[in-house]
Amino acid sequence: MPSTTPMPTTETPTRQAVVPDQASGRRFDAVLAELFPEFSRSRLAEWIKSGDALLDGRQARPRDPVRGGEGVALTAVLEIQTRSEPEDIALDVLYEDADVFVLNKPAGLVVHPGAGNPAGTLVNALLHRDPGLATLPRAGIVHRLDKDTSGVMVVARTLPAHTALVEQLSAREVHRQYLAVVVGSLVSGGTVNAAIDRHPRDRLRQTVREDGREAVTHYRLRERFRAHTLLECRLETGRTHQIRVHMAHIKHPIIGDPLYGGPLKLPKGATSGLIDALRGFKRQALHAETLEFIHPISGEPVRCSTPMPVDMQALVAALREDTRETEERAR
Repeated sequence: MPSTTPMPTTETPTRQAVVPDQASGRRFDAVLAELFPEFSRSRLAEWIKSGDALLDGRQARPRDPVRGGEGVALTAVLEIQTRSEPEDIALDVLYEDADVFVLNKPAGLVVHPGAGNPAGTLVNALLHRDPGLATLPRAGIVHRLDKDTSGVMVVARTLPAHTALVEQLSAREVHRQYLAVVVGSLVSGGTVNAAIDRHPRDRLRQTVREDGREAVTHYRLRERFRAHTLLECRLETGRTHQIRVHMAHIKHPIIGDPLYGGPLKLPKGATSGLIDALRGFKRQALHAETLEFIHPISGEPVRCSTPMPVDMQALVAALREDTRETEERAR
């Protein structure tokens, strides 16, 4: 018979609880799920069967009824979820405690390893910073930024924190604000409510589709230029490429976007500085500026912001200067 290699595991301290009297007669697995909601029912059932969840010091079956008042001991043995190798990659940590990291991801850093990016990703960097993240789904990452989008991300460091943050994101309780430099001088903000799904022919792209998943982006003006606009975009949902797809959908694509931006269009009479800035900007001009959430353990609000990276600041400066010079020539 072929041999099997045991899955690497890590063990946490034994957790203690008491079965409530009003739970009398209910199944052990159902009561355990209420006592330890940070773990999935399937995982708790596995621990019951393996003897890592004991009822009054004895092994029980998932379907066994409880009396009420028994002691429960749970030794959470977490299997390694992430196989990536730790790598010493510098991280810009904005906030850190025992439960979460909040990071400023640079443009150019891939979040998850995958085809074409087996190493050198944010996951590799996180595993070097905290090896315990290997026991969490996706190494604690609960949302993502595209490779060439910069800005704020939150990463869970424990399973309870991971569960709580995923729930907040699903309930649309996490405030995510982005800055985007788009083509066209908008006169007001608005909302794009247009469902998104994968493009039927180009598997790298997403597109607006009636049969897609709900996607809502709110936007307002941060600064207007002669032929471009700096927008604040707030995500209500979090679909892949959402802001990029929505801005292209309303005919104001993000500058530099290789998938949705279309050919470069230089404004008539643009300054040489702006021409150089637009031609030299080789990624989508999109930055996750602010992230606000409720701390998964303390319940306190956490708000982290980070300014635009140098390349976007230089782009905005060139747009500002072009607008100023054009206005002066018109006087």
